[in-house]
Order: sequence, then structure tokens, then C-alpha cells
Amino acid sequence: MKQPAIIVPDGCDKVLLHACCAPCSSAIVEWLLQHDVRPTIFYFNPNIWPREEYEIRKNESKRHAERLGIQWIDGDYDHVSWCQHVQGLEGEPERGSRCEQCFLLRLTVTARKASELSIPYFATTLASSRWKSLEQINRAGLAAQDIANSQQPIVQFWPQNWRKGGLQERRNQLLRENQFYNQQYCGCEFSARNAAPTKPLLRAQMREAKKQHLAQLPKMSAEVVERLSSFFTQHPSLNTILAYWPLPDEVDIRPLIHSLIAQGKTVLLPKVTGADTMELRRYISPADLQEGAFHIMEPVGEAFTDYEKIDVALVPGMAFDAAGHRLGRGKGYYDRFLSSHLSSLNSHPSPLLIGVCFPFQRVAEVPSEEHDVLMDEVI
Repeated sequence: MKQPAIIVPDGCDKVLLHACCAPCSSAIVEWLLQHDVRPTIFYFNPNIWPREEYEIRKNESKRHAERLGIQWIDGDYDHVSWCQHVQGLEGEPERGSRCEQCFLLRLTVTARKASELSIPYFATTLASSRWKSLEQINRAGLAAQDIANSQQPIVQFWPQNWRKGGLQERRNQLLRENQFYNQQYCGCEFSARNAAPTKPLLRAQMREAKKQHLAQLPKMSAEVVERLSSFFTQHPSLNTILAYWPLPDEVDIRPLIHSLIAQGKTVLLPKVTGADTMELRRYISPADLQEGAFHIMEPVGEAFTDYEKIDVALVPGMAFDAAGHRLGRGKGYYDRFLSSHLSSLNSHPSPLLIGVCFPFQRVAEVPSEEHDVLMDEVI
């Protein structure tokens, strides 16, 4: 007789499920609930880098659990300790010994948490990914079981291929239905280097992330504006500022713009003038604006061309990385304008270029090309 794809261990009605992310958890949690096994989600992933990426994945996992009414536990984020744990293995390929050491650390902490909570079984959503070695995961899980039970046998690892029984297909369906943030690399900086995300994929990720954080965007905007205000307070000599009038899904810097004008600063805003060109105009008050291209409010005054006077440019974007690479919306207006007019001024230092974004828009790597203009700083 053919064995079922997934087998519940004898007497298992509760499991501590180590979750790497919401997409990988979704079909597994659904299956467990349908088969009278109550999962408790344990989110312990100190491998994820950078911190902004970690927070996005963590919040998605928590949102998923709360919607289903199941317990969700937040593990500690200590990336420094994780790096020490895999020290010397940084150059290992994916599915190499670094990955197995990573699994062992995360599953050992999971096993100990299960023991602490008196939950007899623990499992991991890592075993649902086709990018992972199931053999490595199972070895790490059994070793974690032995470590946790070194003094008293309490917990058991549930070694299971969670790709079976149609769960992989169901995962993809739930990902779309729930509009989960779907990351493009395993999590650590070493896997990120090999991921090479494309610009369209990263834009799609950021659009979904904005939808998921819609209610938090005003609060996030206020926090970014506070940091920008502090920056200008620390640099009072910056007098001419290229800013932007925000779209609904961009950091709302309008309070900053009005504050700068009240301080006597010169504020410039872009205006689209053609299929691939834009120019600058001075902004004084909302009366200077009218709706222009792409439903963006644009100034109606005279064009500003004295580019050497610009001290700093605040540049919006879809995503930024630590190296200063910026992902725009795909039209190329800013890259063309910055490279043509601001990045190589001969008789005046180039203005400081500051990328402005929400925290979740900071990613491990933005795909870049030779003509892309680097930001000096990202706030």
C-alpha cells in the first residue's frame, strides 16, 4: 500500500514550528490545522541580513499567525553571533557546510524552546524549500534533538519533506492570495550575493511590501522626516535643496519642504518635460503646483538652471542598498538628470545625493548598471 506523503507522528497534537518566512509557513500551517495538529510558530532567524529584510519577513510571519489565531513567538535577532557561528565558512557554496551549521544553530534553539514550552515535537519550514538540502536539514534537526535532550529526553524532531502532498503548489497559491512578501534569496549576506535579483522582480517586491505596510506608511514617513530634519539642523550651510513632491506610496517629505522654506532655504522640485527629460523649478507654496505627468504635482514657475548652487538632492526610489545603488520606477528620469546636470559639475562640488525611503526599501542588493548614479547617503 502506498504510504501518505505526510505522516503525523504518533500522539502528536502540538508542534513548535520553526518558521523561516510566511510564504514557506502558509501551506504547512494550513495542513497541520486540517489534521488536528496545533502549531506554535517560532520565528528564529538571526541569519537574515540586512536588519530591514529581517523585519519585513518577521512582520509577515507575525501577520500570518495573527490572522489564523495561532501563537507566534519572536526569537532574538543576533546577527553578530550568527556570523561568529559560521565563521570560516563564508566562502562555502549554497547547500554547503555553512548552511548546515546555520540549520543546526536555528534548530537547536528551536528544540530548546520546545522543551521549555513542554511541546513534544518540533519541525521546520526550511524543509519546504527546494533551494535547501533536505538531508542537511534532517541531520541538523536530529542533532538539535540530541542536544536539547542531553539531560532529559523531552522533545522529538519531526523530519518531514513538506514539499510533498501538493503543499508546494498550495504554497504558491497562498502566496498570491495573501500577497505575501516573497524574498528572492535565502536570507544571509552570502546567499544574497548569489541571488542577483532583477529590477522588475525587485520593483514587484517593493510594490507588495508597500501594500502590506500601507497603514504604517504615515508613521514611517514622520520618522524619516525627523531624521532628515536633524540632518539639515546639523548642516545649516545647505541652502539650496532639490526635493520631490511625494506620490501616495513615497515618503511624505512635505512637512520638511515647508519647514525648509520657513527657514529661508531655496527648495526646487522636478517637472517632467518630455518622454525622458525633466527640469527643475522653484517651489514657494502649494499655490505653485499643478498636476503634471504621472499624476505628480509639479511647480509652474520659471525653470531653474543654476545647478552649481544646489547643495543637496533628496531622491526618492523603489529600493536602495548599502552601496548607494538606487532602483527607480523604471523611467530613468532621475538617473539621466543627475548624471547630466549634477554628478559631474566642473567648477563646483557635486551636490550631496540622499536617497529617501521607508525602512523596508533598504535591501541587500539593487541590480546596477554602469550609468546608474550612486547615492552618497540613504535616509
